[in-house]
Amino acid sequence: MRRLLALLLVAALTGCGSTTGTPTASHTPVTSRASTSPATSTPSLTKQTTPSALHTVPPAWLGTRVLPTTSDGFGAVLPTPTALRHRAWTLPDTLPMLPGTGFASKVERAPASVIARSTWVAGCPVAAGDLDWMRLTFWGFDGRRHTGELLVNHSASAALVTVFKRLYAAHFPIEQMHITTKAEAALPPTGDGNNTSAFVCRPVRGQTTGFSEHAYGLAIDIDPFQNPYVKGSRVLPELSSWYLDRSRHTPGIITADGPVVRAFDVISWGWGGSWHGLKDYEHLSANGR
Repeated sequence: MRRLLALLLVAALTGCGSTTGTPTASHTPVTSRASTSPATSTPSLTKQTTPSALHTVPPAWLGTRVLPTTSDGFGAVLPTPTALRHRAWTLPDTLPMLPGTGFASKVERAPASVIARSTWVAGCPVAAGDLDWMRLTFWGFDGRRHTGELLVNHSASAALVTVFKRLYAAHFPIEQMHITTKAEAALPPTGDGNNTSAFVCRPVRGQTTGFSEHAYGLAIDIDPFQNPYVKGSRVLPELSSWYLDRSRHTPGIITADGPVVRAFDVISWGWGGSWHGLKDYEHLSANGR
């Protein structure tokens, strides 16, 4: 149990946005359901496009500059470097492209190999057999079709496919999407990660007891750098303070009336950007907390 708590605390300190980690691309399906649709499906949401003029290139040092640790166990909050403002790149996919030209998804109970590279350990509040491995397509900041993966609670996977189908139709851009690994969770914070992820076995941020909704596979963080967590002077990711100005018209920002919140409203998931006392702009969850 002591080892579990140590892992959970490390995962909490590093958050969901590391830029490193390389999931393996070859897995044996167990049972699956797959779907494809034309790129023009579900056109009812307002599209958030990324003109090529806004497409940027990541700095060579991304993910390598370790931050000093503060008394709360997180990294020091520092001003956003100029290279990370107007952030609009998509990192290379870690999985093979799903077939087709529009939205596509494939969902199956998570194989043992996928569970092994995730942060799941004995003692997490959800059984490994209750987690689904989702592969789905998304729009990148480069205006191209990409394939990513999420580890989610089986009870929510079908509904989440409909959500990401809507986000694809809306052209909402995502930088990267892969399962948070044990190796990533053990890294010291660099404060510049931007991974869209779901399951991470960790406690509520800033606490050592009480599990986050992420630990149940019932929460998703989307583009956390553009959509930071903020409580008092604490900002996560630590270099993302530039994006606390929610009036900035830059791709990837989640707003109360935008396509992300509306898509999750359809399945009755709540948004952390509407909370009082703290804001978690990246966070969508089944219980709204």
